[in-house]
Amino acid sequence: MTKRAILQLEALTCPSCMTKIEHAVAHQDGVEKVKVLFNASKVKAEFDDTKTSAQELADVVEKLGYSVDKVKEKELAKEA
Repeated sequence: MTKRAILQLEALTCPSCMTKIEHAVAHQDGVEKVKVLFNASKVKAEFDDTKTSAQELADVVEKLGYSVDKVKEKELAKEA
């Protein structure tokens, strides 16, 4: 099932941080889409929950050296 993760980061200080995070998250198994919102310091990702989880994506971001303050995960509505 496809879910959305929203990761609230402590702060992003430069655009290259955004690119680095998007690249690392996008390459995780099961990730379908990822977008980093620089001004809001958030990562939004859609993923297959049989292959990964919001917490695993947060772990990837933290391994890059960024602090994740909050992790939200929600199920996406199925298209008819």
